[in-house]
Amino acid sequence: MKKLIAILLASLSLVGAANASSGGIEWDKFPKEKMSDMAALQNGAKLFVNYCLNCHAAAFMRYNRMRDIGLTEADIKNNLLFAADKVGETMKVSIDAKDAKAWFGANPPDLTVIARSRADGSKGSGADYLYTYMRSFYRDDTKATGWNNRAFPSVAMPHVLWELQGQRTVKFDEVADPHDHEKKVHVFAGYEQVSAGKLTERQYDDAVADLVAYLQWMGEPAQAQRFQLGVVVLIFLLCLTVFAWRLNASYWKDVK
Repeated sequence: MKKLIAILLASLSLVGAANASSGGIEWDKFPKEKMSDMAALQNGAKLFVNYCLNCHAAAFMRYNRMRDIGLTEADIKNNLLFAADKVGETMKVSIDAKDAKAWFGANPPDLTVIARSRADGSKGSGADYLYTYMRSFYRDDTKATGWNNRAFPSVAMPHVLWELQGQRTVKFDEVADPHDHEKKVHVFAGYEQVSAGKLTERQYDDAVADLVAYLQWMGEPAQAQRFQLGVVVLIFLLCLTVFAWRLNASYWKDVK
């Protein structure tokens, strides 16, 4: 429990840094229908294991919990079990902590509850942030990793999905500062594709949505069941209210 609280507090502190450095960028809306799409969740799990689990752990998620998204134990063992020996183990990180700190300046955060911790009431959900973040990388030779991100400027993380998206640079227009016309400010004007990736832009956005759906699901695997149970409870309370109202009327009709 103490470890979970420590990870959650660390994630929340990173949220503040991310939001402060976002420069007012608007978050794109994550396609919520992905959360009920088992194929999307399974593809997201595959992307997570292949591209994220190399550096980021999911210390409070066990591989065998992925049976809830339609994967069999054989599927998990044969296709997703790269950093552990048994499907009952937690999703441990592959990278050594000392190497991670030397390369990135700090250990990459645990991703178990990353989607929940990134929520911002004024901008959107944590899924919205992650969906925007993973689609906002661009080439920047001034950075140590060679990459930058519009949603999190000067982020230490490189673009791990660049082979899928390809490489692109960012374009800025120089315009007059609306508050001081003698000054110039740079306004985002779009991306310029430098080299093609394995996926088209639409396919890449869809793959990122699958990944974010899995991260959202991983933060609370029982979320769908909780929503369903909530609907059942509300219907039960509504029916109970009707019965109580009519019973009360029956008891008091002669008194009135």
